[in-house]
Order: sequence, then C-alpha cells, then structure tokens
Amino acid sequence: MSAQQHFETAPEDKISLSKKLIYGLGAFVNNILAAAMGGMVVVLNLGLGMNPALVGLVSALPRLTDAITDPLMGYISDHTKSKWGRRRPYIFFGAIAAGVLFALLWQFPRGYSEEFYFWFFLIGSIIFLLGHTLFATPWVALGYELTPDYHERTRLMAVQNAMGYVAYLVAPWFVWFMQLDSFDDIIDGAGWLAIIIAAFTVTVGVLPALLLKERFIVPPAGQPMPDSISDPNDKSIKGAIKGFFKGFIVTLKFKPFLYLCAATFLVFNGFQLVASFQIYVIIYYVFGGDQSMGAEYFGWAGTVMAGTTFAVIFFVSWLSTKVGKKRAFYYATAVSMVGYSLKWFFYHPDYPWLVLVPAPFMAFGLGALFTLMGSMIADVCDMDELNTHERREGMYGSIFWWVVKLGMAVALAGGGILLNYTGFDVKLGGAQSEQTIYLMRIFDAFIPTLCSGIAIWMVYKYPITEKKALEIREELERRRQAT
Repeated sequence: MSAQQHFETAPEDKISLSKKLIYGLGAFVNNILAAAMGGMVVVLNLGLGMNPALVGLVSALPRLTDAITDPLMGYISDHTKSKWGRRRPYIFFGAIAAGVLFALLWQFPRGYSEEFYFWFFLIGSIIFLLGHTLFATPWVALGYELTPDYHERTRLMAVQNAMGYVAYLVAPWFVWFMQLDSFDDIIDGAGWLAIIIAAFTVTVGVLPALLLKERFIVPPAGQPMPDSISDPNDKSIKGAIKGFFKGFIVTLKFKPFLYLCAATFLVFNGFQLVASFQIYVIIYYVFGGDQSMGAEYFGWAGTVMAGTTFAVIFFVSWLSTKVGKKRAFYYATAVSMVGYSLKWFFYHPDYPWLVLVPAPFMAFGLGALFTLMGSMIADVCDMDELNTHERREGMYGSIFWWVVKLGMAVALAGGGILLNYTGFDVKLGGAQSEQTIYLMRIFDAFIPTLCSGIAIWMVYKYPITEKKALEIREELERRRQAT
C-alpha cells in the first residue's frame, strides 16, 4: 500500500447512521454533564463568595477518586457476563443514577459558611461522579467495539463527537441562564438548571443501552492463553483483584496508548484551563467588570466555536482518510494554536465583537482531538488483544477518560490558582489592576498554545498506521477462527 492508497470499508463493517446517532446520544449526555460541572461551578464564587482557589480545589479533588473508580468500572464491564451484554446494563442504570445525583448536587442550602459549601460540594461531587462513571465507562467501551474497520471507527467517532458538541452549543449559556430575572439569584438559577439537565440525562442516556447491540457479548478468550492477563477460570475475589491490577499495570505500560493519553491531556488541559479562565478575561478586560455583557459575549463566542466544530469534525474525519490520522491531528492542532494566539490581539475593550474571531480557529483543536483519539484507541485495543488475548475496551476507555478528567481537574485547580496569582479580586469589579489584566491575558492566550505544540510531538511518536492496523486485524481474525 502506497502512502496515497487506502483500504475500503467492507459493507459488513459499516455502522448505520441511525446506530451512529444513537451512540452519539451518549456523547451528548456525557458532554453536557462535564460542561455543566465546569461552567456552573462559577456559582461557588459569584453566588456563594468562595475564594477562586478553593473553587478550583473543590472542583479538582473529586477527579482524584476517578483514578480508581474508572479503571475498576472498566474492569468490571470487561468481565461482566450477562444475556444483556457487558456494557448495556451499566449504561442504563448509570444514566439514571447520574441524572438524579446531578440534580441533588446543585441544591445549595442558604446561609452557611465557605467551609460548609466546600465540603457540601466536595462530597456531593464524589457521589455524583460514581454515578457518572457507572454510565460513561461502559458507554465509551461500547463505541470501541462497534466496528473492526480502521476508517469506520473514525466515522463513528466523528458522529458521536459532533453530537457531543451539541452540548457545547448550549453550555456557554449556562452562566447567562442562571442569572435570569425569573430566578431569585444565581444560586436559585443553578438549582433549576441542574434539574433540567438531570431530566434530560435520564431520558436520553438510557437509549444507547436499549437500542444498540454489542459485538462481544462475553470476553472472546474462552480459555486462558499463555500470555493472557487474567485467568477466566479463576472466579475468586483474589483472582479478580490480581487480574485488575495486572491489567491496569499492563495498560499503563503500553506506549502507543500512553502517547495518545499524553497528547489528550495536553490539548484538553490547555483548552479547559482557558475555558474556566477566559470568561474572567472577557468580563473584566473586554467589558470592564460588566458580568451580564461579559456572560453574553462569552456565550456567543462559545456558540461560534461549538458551531464551527461541527464542520471541523467531519472535515477531519474526511482528511484522515486522505493523509492518515496522525497528520490530520497535526494540521488541526496547528490551526487551533493560531486561534489561541489570536486572543491576545482580538480580545479588545474597544471592539468587543472581535472576541468571536479566534473561536473558529480554536475549534480545530477539540474537534480533531475526540474524533481521532477515540478511533486511534480502538486500534490500540486491537493491538492489545494481539498481545494479551483479551478485549479490554473498558480498561483502556476508563484510563483514557480519566486522563481527560484529570486534565479538567488540573485546569480547574490551575485556573483558580492562576487567577489568584494575577491578583484578581472579585470585590474590585472592573477596577482590577493593569498587572492583573496583563497576566490574565498572557495565561489565556499562550498556555494552551504551548500545550498543543507539545501534543503534536507526542502523536508523532504513535506507531499504528492504517497498514499496521489492517495487519493486526487480519491476525486477530485468523486467531479467532482457529479457536
């Protein structure tokens, strides 16, 4: 196969558009919950007066528990045997649990101390994330196994990524919604918004469990192989614990997977850092402390970015079939770096509408990231099966998305620390010092630019090409036919 030639997708490997859309509904639920956790958390500062550093800390700490709960859920899902499959039961009940717990999390009692609200939100977030993990980890794993085809995987991830970004068309308006005159205050607005999101999570989140079928109902290896990670005949608790930790370590040592995790952490961490930070730049630099106007323009910028992402997702999906997944990532990430840098020039108090200009360029970063990474990790799962004789989509998906969550946690915590470092004081309103504004703008524009540049280098080291992926698939199919 030459550099310009590519393999065609066989008809039996294609996924119907309706099934892609159904799977994509899970992405919308997953993203709306994640975006809400990141966007609504400003109520702790703007509504309850919590110190920005504490807001960042209380947002970050619950993610540390995911380091255990996500891989554990992945392991449980990988090794579940039921007539409903390995993934679907958890997706169904997880959607219900996540919705109910999210609604409860944002019902703040009035008149308590900063310390009380810190612990209230910390404990509530940990409990909510347990329900979210029950839903999200098996849903991610289901996507990795729906098709064995190199390019169809990218097309599936393009559809689910596009549907997931519908959430980001809505999420930038959360702060504006919480401040509507129909609510008593931003705290009351957050409580009602959480109930609306929760109802949607429950009703839509269960659909992938009800309407999709799994490709692997049980783990494909019926007997332990010489180099397999776990012994399927060992049903003891000790055997399960041993299998979990051995599989966890093997996953963390697999270099192709680590390159993808590192790149994702850098790109997503850089984006999330400014996502929690740039609203302060818009409010206090572009609009001189006017929260209402700042929130409105922040919403418009987010909507433009999310809208552009739809085109980017399908463009990158097409581009990857022409130049490969790695080069498609290089090109798209480089464009996003231009967008981040443009914020230094186009965020200007005399021309507030210019805040919309960088948004389409920045859209290339995340638009490419979650379209290509999901597809590439599915390829990693095939290489892992070649090495370990096990299908471990749950373990890989859980660790990958924990890295995403860790990036969000680092960004939320880092955003609060950086905001304090700039000398920002919410009590000063629009009278922030010149030094504060200068540092806010520097961090907002150039930290994600640097992170994205390093991510390109990490993907450069990723070894699985289209030809290599096909060779792995052919060997796996020969092995399965022989057993």
